[in-house]
Amino acid sequence: EEPVLLAELKPGRPQRYDWKSSCETWSVAFSPDGAWFAWSQGHCVVKLIPWPLGEAELCKTSERKSWGGKAENRSRGAAKEKTLECGQIVWGLAFSSWPAAEDGDTDPACAVGLPCMVLATGLNDGQIKVWEVQTGHLLFSLLGHQDVVRDLSFAPNGSPILVSASRDKTLRVWDLSRDVLLPCGDTFLLSPGRQVQVLSGHVQWVYCCSISPDCSMLCSAAGEKSALLWSMRSYTLIRRLEGHQSSVVSCDFSPDSALLVTASYDACVIMWDPYTGEQLRTLRHVPLHSTLDSSSEIHTSSLRSVCFSPEGLYLATVADDRLLRIWALELRSPVAFAPMTNGLCCMYFPHGGFIATGTRDGHVQFWTAPRVLSSLKHLCRKALRTFLTTYQVLALPIPRKLKEFLTYRTF
Repeated sequence: EEPVLLAELKPGRPQRYDWKSSCETWSVAFSPDGAWFAWSQGHCVVKLIPWPLGEAELCKTSERKSWGGKAENRSRGAAKEKTLECGQIVWGLAFSSWPAAEDGDTDPACAVGLPCMVLATGLNDGQIKVWEVQTGHLLFSLLGHQDVVRDLSFAPNGSPILVSASRDKTLRVWDLSRDVLLPCGDTFLLSPGRQVQVLSGHVQWVYCCSISPDCSMLCSAAGEKSALLWSMRSYTLIRRLEGHQSSVVSCDFSPDSALLVTASYDACVIMWDPYTGEQLRTLRHVPLHSTLDSSSEIHTSSLRSVCFSPEGLYLATVADDRLLRIWALELRSPVAFAPMTNGLCCMYFPHGGFIATGTRDGHVQFWTAPRVLSSLKHLCRKALRTFLTTYQVLALPIPRKLKEFLTYRTF
């Protein structure tokens, strides 16, 4: 079943032709609970949209295919669409839900007893601005990077740990739960957010960073032929993942942390076992008009983005050949294609069913994605691999074929 375009978001202000306008949508993000959507629509602006839209409601918009910049308010309760004026070109976005406040000593924007949803924005001048989603208020800024903050990743376990990737060739780890004293003349100011670690190892711009769902590993991709895998416990380099022939620009972990995929300008997606560093599979695009069989694996265009589906059975890729591709985990050829122009990024809705893609003209498009009922085998594998490493699985007193299945080596 080919993806169907459900709706398209467009910037709500006229195009500007000075370099500062930068109309590209470099990043899109859904909040972990699926209640909010954010996109860097260009012109130094981020749009925050409340997201009560299930598939049925989203399909109601498919006839017109477009929401303008002054789209009607689609609210959930008191939630309203917001425009965040960031003051700089926005490159990276990441949501996180902070733990509930118990004694009211957190930011007053976060109601006592309720989780505080925040959005971090990575900017052109090296700043990271953190916003409270419900109100649209700027909470604080994080300073430290010396160049564009290209990507951001919060720890998936809900802890206020943020990793940022920058063109200054470093990654920085921030703990947003801790305050730090900053000198201001003869006094000190109490500022939220503390830089925990600076990770150095790349020699080119860092394009992408991704924290594994079990929060044990961090993968980073830069303008190099290898991706780097770091420990989130010791903040040390675990290994270099070497196998691409050109710059690696995107990476993502499977929901159970057992797989890692990297996408490169060499137009290949490599699937890795992050625990052993073994290459499990290489996926190569073929031209849409070519014969798609298991022996034909010739990519023709640079990849821009790759992401796992929420249940871990599909991948989505965006490439410069103006196609969105959807891959089934067990197959070597794409199971679906969709034509799109100048795609830069892609992201699955947290509950599955559709994909958001961003383009160079500042637009966001929403596509249907295959819905699947996971087999009991896959659910068991996913549950086990959430807390067992590859080495622990291989040490189990179970049949070899079962070990191969649990370590994704039965492709």
